[in-house]
Amino acid sequence: MNKRDMLLEVGLEEMPARFVTESMNQLGKKVEEFLQEQKVSFEGVKLYSTPRRLAVLVEGAAEAQEDIEEEAKGPAKKIALQEDGSWSKAAIGFTRGQGMTVDDIYFKEINGVEYVHVNKFIKGQPTVDLLPKLREIVIGLHFGKNMRWADNDLRYIRPIKWMVALFGSEVIPFQITNVSTGRTTKGHRFLGDSVTVEMPGDYEELLKNQFVIADPAERKKSIRQQLAQLETENKWVIPVDEDLLEEVTNLVEYPTALSGSFNSNFLELPEEVLITSMKEHQRYFPVKDKEGTLLPHFVTVRNGDSRSLDTVARGNEKVLRARLADADFFYKEDQSKEIDFFLNKLQAIVYHEKIGTLAEKVSRIRRLAAKLGELTGTAKEEKEKIDRAAEICKFDLVTQMVYEFPELQGIMGEKYARQKGEDAEVARAVNEHYEPRHAGDKAPETFTGAIVSLADKLDTIVSCFAVDIIPTGSQDPYALRRQAAGIVLILEEKKWDVSLETVLQAAIDVVKADQVGEKETEALLEELVAFFKLRIKHSLQERDVRYDLIDAVLAEQIGSLPSLFAKAAVLMAHKEETGFKEATEALSRVVNIAKKASAAGAVKEQLFENEEEKALYKEFVHVQQGLEAAETAEQQFALLSSLKQPIEQYFDHTMVMAEEAAVRENRLNQMRELSVLILNFADFNKILVK
Repeated sequence: MNKRDMLLEVGLEEMPARFVTESMNQLGKKVEEFLQEQKVSFEGVKLYSTPRRLAVLVEGAAEAQEDIEEEAKGPAKKIALQEDGSWSKAAIGFTRGQGMTVDDIYFKEINGVEYVHVNKFIKGQPTVDLLPKLREIVIGLHFGKNMRWADNDLRYIRPIKWMVALFGSEVIPFQITNVSTGRTTKGHRFLGDSVTVEMPGDYEELLKNQFVIADPAERKKSIRQQLAQLETENKWVIPVDEDLLEEVTNLVEYPTALSGSFNSNFLELPEEVLITSMKEHQRYFPVKDKEGTLLPHFVTVRNGDSRSLDTVARGNEKVLRARLADADFFYKEDQSKEIDFFLNKLQAIVYHEKIGTLAEKVSRIRRLAAKLGELTGTAKEEKEKIDRAAEICKFDLVTQMVYEFPELQGIMGEKYARQKGEDAEVARAVNEHYEPRHAGDKAPETFTGAIVSLADKLDTIVSCFAVDIIPTGSQDPYALRRQAAGIVLILEEKKWDVSLETVLQAAIDVVKADQVGEKETEALLEELVAFFKLRIKHSLQERDVRYDLIDAVLAEQIGSLPSLFAKAAVLMAHKEETGFKEATEALSRVVNIAKKASAAGAVKEQLFENEEEKALYKEFVHVQQGLEAAETAEQQFALLSSLKQPIEQYFDHTMVMAEEAAVRENRLNQMRELSVLILNFADFNKILVK
């Protein structure tokens, strides 16, 4: 079958850099899926993107759909044939529906019954007739932000300015808003011209001639090489932040790296301030020496060639100089104030109209941090550090530096706290209490930082739930899911043996004391436990724990998170071992029968009627004592697994639902007590065994 290349390019006004790569990949995936659904074979796909275009080049697409030959099954023979041997209406209708005739029928036996069958041949359509449907793919792309323009109904990331759609040398005809497809693309906005694409395979090279490197991987590689060349020429070290490199790649079509300088007096500012000013606000790469000391230089990437680089550098230097001058002013102004000055300002900042001010939030953090300190058994000296860290943890939010550079919250708080003579661990906790800041970030290292971080995150979550600010779908404006994941990480990493339900109840008590929300405590706790179970489930899934084992360890109370994660790991380690299935089934059988116990009651040994009852009870007492002393989940699982044999022997010789009421009740009580031990580890009924 003959083949042709296919090109689809959507030209746009400049897109925000953060959406470019995702949009390119989405377009490529949708085009591939479309061709596969249409049964059009192809050899490969290349993706292109710049701030002004998204493009897909499909190599070696077939000129027609694949021909299909398939077998279709119809009614049974006894229904298809009438008594006189003629075809029934059912047979005639079946063949007509398949585009065939009764002459094409043959019979095929399935499970002892003969059925009507026909072989159906479907001729593949020409690919060129299918490709106008690409229009639906283009208008169906999803973006983080959309806009309308002129009087068009289409909402899109940016206005569509041109489109190229080619199958070989043929234009694929369709129109979106007032833009029709053609073969003309546009080069660099200032350095290039419009250019006609005769064949899809020429696309990339034609754009290069017009100062557009359409392949983002090639643009990124070029930037890396230019940064490396500047390093060599100047004996610099240019730390490459991958997120910044990705963003810069999507800001330019023809990258040229150049360097600039700033007054060395600005090096008196904290390094984080300088780097944030360069990276976050100007998209510059900072420069260091071989020892890692920041130098008064920067590297930027222009969208153009190497002409007039000195002029471009001076312009960038002027912009950075003004920003650093502002930062210097803010820094000095902040240093002239005491921490109490900023704490007083928190009273005027409303965190949420239903939850209160930042000062009220800080008050709750202090009280909750004290409770958490008690739950984790802190010493008096540690309690004092925790209280002070909780008291000042938010003061830097109202400093001028953090107002100008929100990315520095916590970082500037630690620096200012150290400058004002605060204890080193207290100062560090001001920064650490925001950790983990994002997925993949670390938990706070210090004990004080971890406690204050827990208190802050718990207060945010519980307060929001109390006033019905609960994440739904993609809506989570207060990042409650991320904060819950942070709580899970801290409790698990610090190995604190405290029940999550107890921690949540402590937070609820503090929030209720401030009269935040009107929910009943029991209902609020139930909602919070369900919310945290989803976060824990997600965390276990990231560790490749099987879904049924997750359900098993989360079936009852959450309890201690280090213990829960350890139990899940133990079940994963043993799930394929000989004897796991039998142990699981034995333990599950106890749990199932225990559900029939009407009320809690003591087990009376004098009512045992056989040796198996006595043996199981003796083993129960032994396991119960062992579980209380067990230090690891592995030891706990081994003890529970040891119950397999006495449980099996018990059921082989004992009828739990005995006719005599006292005996029956005693046996159910024995099952109930044993079930409590089992369920404290996991609900083995949830585990799928083969």
